[in-house]
Amino acid sequence: MTPPATVVPARPELVTEEIPRRRPGWVERATSADHKSVGILYLGASLTFLTLAVVEFVLIRVQLIVPENTAIPPQIFDRILSTFGVTAVVLFAIPLVFGLISYIVPLQIGSRGVAFPRLSLLSFWLYIAGGATIYASFLYRPSEAGLAAFPPLSENIFLNTRGVDTWVVGTALAILGFVCFAVNLVATLHNLRAPGMAWRRVPIFTWAAGVSGYLMLVIGPVMLAALTMLFIDRHYGGVFFNAGEGGAPLLYEHLAWFFFTGAYMLVLVFAGGVISDVLPTFARKPLFSHRAAMISLLAIAVLGPLAWMQNMYPAPIGFSFEAFAMLFALALVVPVGLLIFNWIATLWDGTLHMRAAPVFAVGAISALTIGLAIELACSVIAVGWQLDNTTAAQAGTIAVFVGGVVLGGFSALHYWFPKLTGRTMGESLGRASAGTILIGLYVYVLMAFFAGVKAQPVDIYKFFGDTGVDGFNLVASIASFVVAIGILLELGNAAHSYGHGVRVGHDPWGGATLEWFALSPPPEHNFDAVPDVRSAEPLRDIRTAIRDRTESWTPPAPAQPSEPAAPEPEPVQTAGGDDGGGEQASGDTPVA
Repeated sequence: MTPPATVVPARPELVTEEIPRRRPGWVERATSADHKSVGILYLGASLTFLTLAVVEFVLIRVQLIVPENTAIPPQIFDRILSTFGVTAVVLFAIPLVFGLISYIVPLQIGSRGVAFPRLSLLSFWLYIAGGATIYASFLYRPSEAGLAAFPPLSENIFLNTRGVDTWVVGTALAILGFVCFAVNLVATLHNLRAPGMAWRRVPIFTWAAGVSGYLMLVIGPVMLAALTMLFIDRHYGGVFFNAGEGGAPLLYEHLAWFFFTGAYMLVLVFAGGVISDVLPTFARKPLFSHRAAMISLLAIAVLGPLAWMQNMYPAPIGFSFEAFAMLFALALVVPVGLLIFNWIATLWDGTLHMRAAPVFAVGAISALTIGLAIELACSVIAVGWQLDNTTAAQAGTIAVFVGGVVLGGFSALHYWFPKLTGRTMGESLGRASAGTILIGLYVYVLMAFFAGVKAQPVDIYKFFGDTGVDGFNLVASIASFVVAIGILLELGNAAHSYGHGVRVGHDPWGGATLEWFALSPPPEHNFDAVPDVRSAEPLRDIRTAIRDRTESWTPPAPAQPSEPAAPEPEPVQTAGGDDGGGEQASGDTPVA
């Protein structure tokens, strides 16, 4: 009988009507919520806006190169000036900081991502919407209300144009995006640190990022409130800043300067974090005092914004408020001095490898020192009354701004470019760019300071030949062109190196922080195994453990040849019964 056939279960079938096509790379990049993609988007957009800011700055200095110049009409000059301010601070400086933070910080804390990836992507597109709104005003008539659109100049009675509205809406959208980014950053730092990554062990750049996130959560909503009230005044009959209706234009000035002073400190904290990570790596020794650097950056973020009234000495505010601002500004000497001393002590007796990244970092220290010295002098009330709203005070601000966000940002770009792309940036072109920027910046700051001492006001369309500032303005304009050339050289270096730089491994500099533990560029999940952190230099701990294990490990002794086994005994013949027969038995025991 034939057995019944076994019933084979049917195999599952996959049915598809069409094979999904792979989307273009730029679509993947623009819609990916991965923190690394968002960081690249922020960096690309911020460097694009830096190019626009450089062009606008050069146009401003072309107009001021000779007395009573008529190269640019006054209304065009005001539009360029108004757009330059918001481009330099809101569209370039803060996004550059947040772009590097978005890419590097999750890697440094040993995280596989961020807390709210889609919120991070939303923050970028809000920022892009804000920048596009501001520059769309060039299709009809941009704002002419100056750097911060102070009332009453920005009120309808003076500027009844849509340019101010686009400036207000675009700036508000960008700042709203930054606040969203700060929420995500703070949540990530609090909840997604690797095991053992206590706050005292986080890298200084990550600590600076956390301080910057909290700082943006404080200053961002303040500026959003000011812009909202200004928009209500312009379109819905509000009287917040309308002096004729009982409003207070000075209130907007307080709110705006609180934001811009906070943004200024954010740039300073960012530069401090970058320099504190770059110098120890290339000096081949740990930071002199990790804890002192953390305390100094936190003190700068707390004390700095409280000195916002230093920018308002000529305004009708009480002397006690001016003294309040002066005391907080002077108090900044302590944390800034400790930070600079920390960097010098780190370099002392170190073996500094002068690649482009530390060259930019050392240049940033020198520019920050010069700028902060001028700011310190202008914070004294008697000096501030004389020099506020002159190019002397502006010279200090530009020195800190260029030193912090341009030189510090380019140092960070050279340092982390291998992690972003797997390639290095051009070293020779980088050092040439750093030297060009520094020479131009030193000359510009010196000339602008001397012109300010001779009472040249800021943001003017023209000056007259009998004021004694012609030579200063001529040299300052030439120096500004030199700075612009240096910046454009570095931007060209970054663009070329993105596709043609020298390929390197995951840790070309021998860093001590966890981002160098990941591949370059890292995979979507960052780490195959999340490391356990034991100190503030986890990657050096990993290297030491591997080296110690390699040196102390000895191969096992070779196995000795075993002795041959004894042969089995032969079968034994035993006696049988009466017939004399026998029986064979095998084994050790004879059978009777």
